[in-house]
Amino acid sequence: MILRRLWSSAAVLALAASSLPSVAAAALPRSSGTAWSVQRDADALRDTGVTGVAVRLETPRGTVTARSGTGDPVTGRPVPKDGYLRLGSTTKTFVATVVMQLVGEKRLSLDRTVEEVLPGVVSGAGHDGRTITVRDLLQHTSGLPDYIADVFPDPSARTYFAHRWRAYEPEQLVGLALRHGPDFPAGTRWAYSNTNYLLAGMIVERLTGRTWEQQVHDRVLRPLGLRHTETPGTRPFLPHPHAANHQQFTAGGPMVDTTIPYRPFDSGADGSMTGTARELNRFFAALAGGKLLKPAELAAMRETVPVPHDSGHPEGTRDGPGLFATPLSCGGTYLGHGGSGFGYVVRAATTTDGLRTITVSAHSRPADPRTAARQEDALRALIDHALCRTA
Repeated sequence: MILRRLWSSAAVLALAASSLPSVAAAALPRSSGTAWSVQRDADALRDTGVTGVAVRLETPRGTVTARSGTGDPVTGRPVPKDGYLRLGSTTKTFVATVVMQLVGEKRLSLDRTVEEVLPGVVSGAGHDGRTITVRDLLQHTSGLPDYIADVFPDPSARTYFAHRWRAYEPEQLVGLALRHGPDFPAGTRWAYSNTNYLLAGMIVERLTGRTWEQQVHDRVLRPLGLRHTETPGTRPFLPHPHAANHQQFTAGGPMVDTTIPYRPFDSGADGSMTGTARELNRFFAALAGGKLLKPAELAAMRETVPVPHDSGHPEGTRDGPGLFATPLSCGGTYLGHGGSGFGYVVRAATTTDGLRTITVSAHSRPADPRTAARQEDALRALIDHALCRTA
């Protein structure tokens, strides 16, 4: 019955996504420069089929916001102002920041091996924690396989509904991943793996005696006054207000409401946090501006390795411990991280000095790869245009 109702509502959702006007475009004259440009690019992202888009850009001259589409295609309510978001893998930057603080306190070295910190955890099936360093974990050069396919082997709405309430402990997920052999010898290549950050969270707890969540609260959220950023773990509900997220599991199929996340993944140090665009911008500005790390540790966070051309990242992207460095069309690079899950994409980015910071959220995801590529291009263009402007 659930799937039948979803199929019958597909046409309504598709029509809503394509026909709704932008929320604020009529109030933005062309002469408003940055504001008009951001709204134009938000509308362009919506026009690729995204149900709802929200943008928040902080600049030395003030804040620019834009919303486009709808916060819920069923009810037609608008995208909320500064609504709560699932941060997804943007969580990794928070965790990496805590790890780098521990490095600055001489409690850890990036060159220390996983075996030294977590004895016996990474072993079997060809894995050897003695060859993998903390740096390898943080910048995805460990060769450890990703656990995601183990907990979602069948990309269907049926699987989503059947298993979305099941939760795993980090150790269980690491164990699932390590049943597979290494993707490559540690330090020789790059491949994104959520398993790396489950281990990073475990390292934080082993060294401090407190969970990575507690450390993020004490070391990052509280000092910055981020009262609307949380580490909810397996709690499935977002605070209000928030947009509804919709995932298309099969090309041409219905958009499925996935506002309740799929708990088997992104419920730990690899992607569980929630927050707002306002506070995510504040975090990235503080990080890039040197307010969270000593100069040596911030410099180490900016030491990067090349990301392969077929990784889905823009040409020239490089990856460091918890931060991606992406070329700007106007020259230079920006720092940031993205997060995604069923039905949503969040991207946070900042100029290297932390003076211009942007968060973009898109609240639906398609199954068709070509549509997904168009949406990705539109999202990248929005960020590039916003960070390249000087006004």
